[in-house]
Amino acid sequence: MADTPVLHLHQGGGVMYASLNRPQVKNAMNFAMVDELLAAFDTAEADDSVRILVLRGAGGIFCAGGDIKDMALSGKGRADIAAGNRRFGALLERAQAFKKLLIVVAEGAALGGGFGLVCVSDVAIAEANCRFGMPEVTLGVIPAQIAPFVRARIGLTHTRRLALTGAMIDGKDARKLGLVHYAEEGQEGVDKRLKKVLKQSLKAAPDAVAATKALIASCGDSVTPEALDRAADAFTDAILSDEGREGTRAFAEKRPAAWMEMPR
Repeated sequence: MADTPVLHLHQGGGVMYASLNRPQVKNAMNFAMVDELLAAFDTAEADDSVRILVLRGAGGIFCAGGDIKDMALSGKGRADIAAGNRRFGALLERAQAFKKLLIVVAEGAALGGGFGLVCVSDVAIAEANCRFGMPEVTLGVIPAQIAPFVRARIGLTHTRRLALTGAMIDGKDARKLGLVHYAEEGQEGVDKRLKKVLKQSLKAAPDAVAATKALIASCGDSVTPEALDRAADAFTDAILSDEGREGTRAFAEKRPAAWMEMPR
């Protein structure tokens, strides 16, 4: 997949790296970026050589939210405004449904839509001083598309405080809330943590990752017999698959499974 003016892409070693590339506006998301991110998810999912997608921002900042100029209301009717806003939700839905591992690296700021992307990641790595927040109410608008994903990530109480006040938190506080998994000092610390996460993650079987993500997504807040029945069926499918047979053989033979060989 080729670079675009708003998204820088490269891949290697089983990983696709997608960098938001509008540093002049702190990587604020416009509609073109939304479209290119949607395309990147599709491309990464269809490419068997890609095991992991890493989202990051160019210029040492992840994403300052939506581009207000791009979303300017002048000359647009109600239906156009609603459709435009809904596109951001479609991006988060696509990220949530992504079948491979999604890692978000947040540096500088992760606001608004950037905050939302953190909430749909499988693994989130933050720079300790990165600012996180939903400042929409301070602009007289609401975090319409990201609020459901934020609540699912950090719960009702913390979502209320951040969404209703527009307060900012740093990476360390984001880790305490469960928004991110790691808060590292400086770019060097972030890069070291990313390298460790990638090394560990590439040990996971691709089909097993997809099936596990689907299983987790299907689970509610409470355990039901029906959920456990579905899980048993999914486990049976997995252990009888080519991956399952290879994984159990490799364990018995005390060798790495085939998928642990580093992709080129």
